[in-house]
Amino acid sequence: MAHRRPGPPQNRRLPPAAWLATGLLAAGLLAGCGALPGGTVDRSARIGVVSTAPPPGASAFGRFLVGRLAAEEQDDGIAADALLLTLQAEPEQRDVLQLAFQAALMDGRPDALRLARRLPDNLSAQLVLFGSEIVGARWDRAEARVRALPRPGAVQSLQPVLTAWALAGRGQTDAALALLRPLADGGRLRALNALHAALIADIANRPRDAERFLRIAMADQPDPTLRMSLLAAGILNRAGRTTEAQRLLDGLAASHEDMALAAQGAARAQVLGSRAIASPADGVAEAYVALGAALRGHGLEELSGTLARLALRLRPSFGPALMLLADTLSEAERHEAALTVLERVAASDPLHGPAQLRRALLLDRLERLPEAERLLADLAAAHPAQPQPLLHLGDILRRRGRFAEAVRAYDAALARLPEVREQDWQIFYARGISRERAGDWPGAEQDLLRALSLSPDQPYVLNYLGFSWADKGINLDRAREMLERALALRPEDGNIVDSLGWAMFRMGDYPAAILWLERAVELEPRNATINDHLGDAYWMAGRQNEARFQWSRALAMEPGPVEAARLTTKLAQGLAMPSLPRAASR
Repeated sequence: MAHRRPGPPQNRRLPPAAWLATGLLAAGLLAGCGALPGGTVDRSARIGVVSTAPPPGASAFGRFLVGRLAAEEQDDGIAADALLLTLQAEPEQRDVLQLAFQAALMDGRPDALRLARRLPDNLSAQLVLFGSEIVGARWDRAEARVRALPRPGAVQSLQPVLTAWALAGRGQTDAALALLRPLADGGRLRALNALHAALIADIANRPRDAERFLRIAMADQPDPTLRMSLLAAGILNRAGRTTEAQRLLDGLAASHEDMALAAQGAARAQVLGSRAIASPADGVAEAYVALGAALRGHGLEELSGTLARLALRLRPSFGPALMLLADTLSEAERHEAALTVLERVAASDPLHGPAQLRRALLLDRLERLPEAERLLADLAAAHPAQPQPLLHLGDILRRRGRFAEAVRAYDAALARLPEVREQDWQIFYARGISRERAGDWPGAEQDLLRALSLSPDQPYVLNYLGFSWADKGINLDRAREMLERALALRPEDGNIVDSLGWAMFRMGDYPAAILWLERAVELEPRNATINDHLGDAYWMAGRQNEARFQWSRALAMEPGPVEAARLTTKLAQGLAMPSLPRAASR
């Protein structure tokens, strides 16, 4: 009986926006998750999209309801239209003012600045006004505004950095560095403060100071994030450490992560040849994006989106802010809007290649597969030394069941590797799955064994290969050992528990199989395959009524047509004795 192999493929790349954070910002910031009040609404339970604006004759209350719902659904354009019209009719309504301001901010409207002046107690509004002072080079007023920001909350961590940038704008580099130096020398956010001290020294043409602060930041992060690597390479190059800068970018390019496309060719020349942060406005935008990226993944996507919008008000074409905003929109299932945002990443931006990879994934989600395939083919041609576009193509094709084509994409990606390293186990694992599903078991087994030779303790690979062997009735003792090791690594994974139970079933140890499979059903009660397996074990143990109950449960879970036909036959005829005798592999 050939069942669908349990265990999801491991995600190859970093979670979206993880590369953006420039320090260990998330720790200690979550207590301030309400730090940008400004009329924001919890949208975690609503992911639809409002597509209808209020009719022309709608009342102010009707417009308000449409605007508030659109804000909850993150349809920022309709929210801003409806709430700004409502505010015209009800200019003194404080709640309407708060919501209209937030909608205007999230939709990038100039109205946000006008409304911010009426909200002295709104932190988002004060940051908009602070940004306006920075852009207008009104440094004294900018410093006064940032020093007056309320202390509690996540943005408190940015106050020294924002103040330092205001001082730097005034030309007081020494004062800015003196403010950040003690925070760079110690404290929970020393990497953040040290990095911004380095950036301030860099634009002041003080390369030695920039290098010294940069080394503090990097020492606090022995494994620097990808964004820090890009910033650091430029600073080191201007400090005369060109070899070290090149080595940093070489490591990034060899990582095979999506951001590796920002470390080669014209993108590399851009990173080394020009300042990523060239003004105080750029520095403030960088700080906002770092905080927004750190808060993402903690249920704070809305705060992340607000910070990305604040950054874009200062620097409209800022690639990292556009990437962060696109991620937050995608999290809200607003894939079309995210796609539009990513189109704004300029071709000259080092992040253009990574942004195109994100676009391809979004096109796939939007069922625009031919466009995604063309885009990835173009990227593969434009970056002939990098495997990322082909890996993405392979992943998309595998998820869509086009396994033979996925194998060819992974073949082409592997051909681009100058050498195979430990981290490349993921490629062999993905190709092994594709080969197995395409009917090439010898090739699949070879790939899965290669993945394990590169990284022996990957529970998903152990599970996939162990289950496959058990399902085929081969290498049963070794399969059981692999599955026991996988289970030790992930003891609460119902798929792995099921695989071990299935191995015991194939070995003829039905009591042990029942114990494991009952545990798997507890962990994954809605999994048709696991319920089917438990039914088989019950039948072979002589518990036919319980077996039919489990098969009926599995059938009610709407399995695929092949599985459904098999379950229907078993309900009618029972289960034939297995071809393997009890404990045949011993």
